[in-house]
This record gives sequence, C-alpha cells and structure tokens, in this order.
Amino acid sequence: MGTVALLSNPCSTGNRAHLPRVRDFTARSPDIFHYEVNDVSEIRVALKTIARTRPRILVINGGDGTVQATLTEMHHGKPFGDTPPPVAVLPNGKTNLIAADLGSGTDPLKALQRILEIAETGLEDYVTPRKLISLSDGTMNRPVMGMFLGGAGLASSILFCRHKLYPLGLPNWVAHVLTSIMAFGAIFLGLPDRFGPGSGERLSVSVRRAGKLEGKFCLLMVTTLEKVLLNIPGGAANDSRLGLMLIERSRGAILKAAFMALFQRFDRAKFNGLHLDRGDEIRISGSSSDVILDGEHFRAAKGGAIVLTPTKPVNFLKLAA
Repeated sequence: MGTVALLSNPCSTGNRAHLPRVRDFTARSPDIFHYEVNDVSEIRVALKTIARTRPRILVINGGDGTVQATLTEMHHGKPFGDTPPPVAVLPNGKTNLIAADLGSGTDPLKALQRILEIAETGLEDYVTPRKLISLSDGTMNRPVMGMFLGGAGLASSILFCRHKLYPLGLPNWVAHVLTSIMAFGAIFLGLPDRFGPGSGERLSVSVRRAGKLEGKFCLLMVTTLEKVLLNIPGGAANDSRLGLMLIERSRGAILKAAFMALFQRFDRAKFNGLHLDRGDEIRISGSSSDVILDGEHFRAAKGGAIVLTPTKPVNFLKLAA
C-alpha cells in the first residue's frame, strides 16, 4: 500500500499542463497511490477507496474548489473515521491560496517530491492544525467547508473576471489586472456598472456578540489561512474564532488600505472605513449577498443569510517546518 495518497482533478486549470508530469512521476513511485476524478461529485467514492490504503498523507492535486469539495466530504462523510491523515495541497488552479499558505511553492512535482521525503523521515514537525469555515446559505442539505471567503466588491470582481474576462482567453494575470483597473475606475472615476464589476448593493454583516455593520463595502474577507494575498492578515493559529475584515467603499478607506497592504503595515492598521473583528458566527445578508468560498459561488436564499462558523482544527501538512 502507498504511504501517500494523491487525489487529482484533471479538470483543474493547472493540471492541464502539469498532470502528465505528475502521472509519470507517480507511475515510477510505488509509495504513491494515485486516484483521479473527472468531477467533484466523484470525490466521495474516491475518498472511500483511498481510505482502504490507510495513507500517512492525503495529497490534493487540484484547485481551491477541489480542496473545498474534499474537505467537505472528509468533514461530513468521515471516510477515514475520527483520525484522518494530514492533508497536503499541491500548487494548482488559478489562485493557489491554500497551497501558498502551506508553503507548497509553485511547482507541483517538486512539492510532491518534498511530501514523499517528509513521509519517509517523519511528519511530526510538519503537521499544522487549521480550522475551517463552515458555510450555510439556507438551502443546502449540509454546510460546505473552506478556508478563504470573499464577499461584497471582492466577490463582484471575482465573478466579473470569471464570466467576462476568462472566456476571452486572456492570461490569468492580464484578466486580474484588467479587473482591478475596472473596479478602481468605478470607484474613483464613476464609471458605469456596465463597464466593470459593478458598485454592489448594501450588505448587513453581523458578528455574534460584537454587533452589526451595514453599508457598501469594497472588500469583505473571512479566512482561516495564515498567509493571504497583499499582506492582509489571515487567521490566527491559536484563536478558535473566524477573522473578519471589512473595508468600506469609500475613496479614503481604499487608498489607506492599499497603502497598508503595499508597505506590509496591515498588522497595525487603524483608520476610518476599516473593520476588523473575530467571532464564532458571522452572518452576511442583503440584496446582493454573493460570496466566493475557495473559488465556489454562494448566495443567501431570499430573505435569508450566509452563515459562517468555525470547525474543529484539521491537520494539514506544511512543507516548510
């Protein structure tokens, strides 16, 4: 039986280029049990099969959405019982936020080689606990698990980029830059919504025992990751609550936030329009309650709310001790 189980999603963006190399590597590595799925709906059966091999490490080779689907099934289905193996994530997909947080680098093959080395020498120094975000939208049969959620203007920008720019076949970085330019143009130049992600609607965000905020926000972020883009602070390893960041949709707040991110000073940022909080339940409601959790789009049922709560910590494998 393999000491490392590798779950691959060939449909993820990065695998279109890297999967042939990964297949060749695993074919020559007797310590790897490789299982491929063609759709996330197959992950339940895949994990049950993988569990029979009793792997020391479960490696996910797919985008953040594949990681989310796997974590959700592990949480609810418990294919490994009460003692699942630590989870490692290969760099893949369009954003790689989860892989970056775990120090997986940029080359999936090098990351896989490093995981094999760790499996042989000992896991103790590399296992790190991470709590997950449990999301319910009022309609789903069971909550979905993830690690990074974006809402408000951030969600509008992601959806605009996904539906308007990615289909043009542009390189990812070009699509991201254009989306940013259009989003800032809408705020600072007053460009009409039809030329960009849109101005967004009013949202209500409440944190249990901490109060409620209402208004228009350019960024709503909830994450359990420790390393997030643009030097924005992520989750706290020894805090069981979820971390929340809100930035109001005002020119002054956005300029100050951009300055803080650029010069890595968000850890001491305090200014009007910035709201930082932590809580064990966060509710998001409003006429445009769209959120993106690890690449997947969710929206509250009419008159309902997106409800976020933390889970118990899950063990992950961090490739740098």
